Amino acid sequence: MPLTTYWLEHAWLGTYAEPGVALDVADGRIAAVRTGVDAPPPGAVVLRGFTVPGLANAHSHAFHRALRGTVQVGSGTFWTWREVMYGVAQRLTPDSCFALARAVYAEMALAGITAVGEFHYLHHAPGGTPYADPNAMGEALIAAAREAGIRITLLDTAYLSAGFGAAPEHHQLRFSDGTAERWAERASALKDRDGVRIGAAIHSVRAVPADQLSTVARWAEERRAPLHVHLSEQTAENEACHAAHGTTPTRLLADHGVLGPRTTGVHNTHMTDEDIALVGSTSTGTCMCPTTERDLADGIGPAAALQKAGSPLSLGSDSHAVVDLLEEARAMELNERLRTHIRGHWTAAALLRAASADGHAALGWADAGALETGALADFTTIALDSVRTAGPVPRLAAETAVFAASAADVRHTVVGGRHVVRDGVHSSVPDVARSLADSIAALRG
Repeated sequence: MPLTTYWLEHAWLGTYAEPGVALDVADGRIAAVRTGVDAPPPGAVVLRGFTVPGLANAHSHAFHRALRGTVQVGSGTFWTWREVMYGVAQRLTPDSCFALARAVYAEMALAGITAVGEFHYLHHAPGGTPYADPNAMGEALIAAAREAGIRITLLDTAYLSAGFGAAPEHHQLRFSDGTAERWAERASALKDRDGVRIGAAIHSVRAVPADQLSTVARWAEERRAPLHVHLSEQTAENEACHAAHGTTPTRLLADHGVLGPRTTGVHNTHMTDEDIALVGSTSTGTCMCPTTERDLADGIGPAAALQKAGSPLSLGSDSHAVVDLLEEARAMELNERLRTHIRGHWTAAALLRAASADGHAALGWADAGALETGALADFTTIALDSVRTAGPVPRLAAETAVFAASAADVRHTVVGGRHVVRDGVHSSVPDVARSLADSIAALRG
């Protein structure tokens, strides 16, 4: 089988920046890692800068990218933002969904993201009528990721009600399969394939009746698939859950078998001490999305306490106010500093792990997220000579990347040994900005 050697000027091997590393890549995986290689071997592909494992965007709603800028006008809350989002959702078709998602996933590749967890609930045509292919929208997202060159975990989402005991509202009809059993029947037609994992999601305890939560959990358990859920993002959700069930959303999920090591709670913002203990003791993951949580005025979640309790942390760009996993990592630490008035809750290495290995694990890609023999050959290179990153010594490259760099500093992205982004240019979507502009313009009402 053909072998490609990549020479990394500096590489993150888990704890520090190592100079002069050669990666031999064959059949989409890292075949060998050689350190102390001072100069590029003959024929090697040279990656100047700081190479890290590919970043994992553990929580995405691709179509929300069309909201950027628009929802920044005026004021409001999460609930007013949601009305604008519904308007965009109503105009999407499988074709326009593909065009927008292809551009969004290409933007992610430019940002060093090699895998995305797409929290997908836009299943049917407006009004709730299924397409001829009931999974036409999900397949459009899968095709978009393939063309953009990144891996996808399609987290097919059960979204059945508008609130506790309430039928779906008009805008939500295209989200709903009616019951969890019918959701499971449709989702079962989706299959894993090269570069694709199929997982499940519970939109929230608002959107899936309590007596149907276990159906979704059982579907994921039978397939050993990832299971994600929006959890305690808003205080209003907690209050409504307590009014309906006399308990918190976290306890409700625990009582119906949803929590566990393959489950990830997204946001986990407004949690009691008991909630934190439940999430940690079950090894349920936590996906923090700081730029969206800030944009929607959600609040600062107890990420440090959750991790201390035993919850692995991952990161997502969610509504794509920005697409920048380095910013998400930095924001998680800086938010905690603002909340506690104390610096240094996570090292740069720990934040990079949340953005890479732990994010991949949350999406079912346990063999990604590390520059080591046998791992998937997914990695990204960050410039150390830009106006943001120039100056620090190379041994501080991890600190420089996390606390100073941005997505604009990504120079190369390699997925499965294939150079998807080279010198800041996407190999198959050469004008990502134009693709974004055109696909978003097509959705304007």
